[in-house]
Amino acid sequence: MTRAEPLLALEGVSKAFAGVQAVWGVSLDVPAGTVVGIMGPNGSGKTTLFNLIAGVFRPDGGRIRLRGRDVTRLPPHRRCAHGIGRTFQHVRPFPGLTAIDNVLVGLLHGRLRGNGRDSERAAARFLALVGLDAKAQFMATRLSLIERRRLELARALATGADLLLLDEFMAGLTPAETADAMEVIRRVRGEGTTLLIVEHIVWALLDLSDRIVVLSAGEKIADGAPAAVAVDPAVVDAYLGRGGSGRSTGSRTDA
Repeated sequence: MTRAEPLLALEGVSKAFAGVQAVWGVSLDVPAGTVVGIMGPNGSGKTTLFNLIAGVFRPDGGRIRLRGRDVTRLPPHRRCAHGIGRTFQHVRPFPGLTAIDNVLVGLLHGRLRGNGRDSERAAARFLALVGLDAKAQFMATRLSLIERRRLELARALATGADLLLLDEFMAGLTPAETADAMEVIRRVRGEGTTLLIVEHIVWALLDLSDRIVVLSAGEKIADGAPAAVAVDPAVVDAYLGRGGSGRSTGSRTDA
């Protein structure tokens, strides 16, 4: 039986900044319909990896494929048009717009372009999916942190993303809010969206993910089932021991 082609494939991707190695030779596959978690201590290259996938940075080496198509050199807006959406560590709603208008911006610039009532109905559906339908007419500045994170998620989904990159979606939330956020992620997954998640709340990431990839000093040191990765000696060392000290050929630059 032929193995199904992954939705996203990274092949030996590397990136350095002024001689400082942020990501080094990372390869990974993300099958369609799965949740893959990215773990690693501060400075391990997680956000740089997301920026490489989204097209913010161009890798120094390696290739990035989406549905088998090489997108390594495509800019962010072209990757968005091909189905890659993302959220950010620091939420970035449009403060002068209502919640529903923020989502309509995603519809306007993504793959699900519509007009008039069709677009408004679609935007309302995405707000309902993330639990914000009651606040569609609220200005973004009136929303709480978790609500703004949900709004950013709805806007990313509105672009028509098949692959969604969630960058510390649960950062700064209380335990109760974290549990609510996890339920939102499960609903999004239930709609058929593939998720690649960077998260420092390790217990939540282990619970949500089908597979965990661990970075340390820009390199992949583990890739497997959550239960196995959680007790991997290399992973334990990366978080508690020498793993955060960096490669001999370079230092770390990001979270």
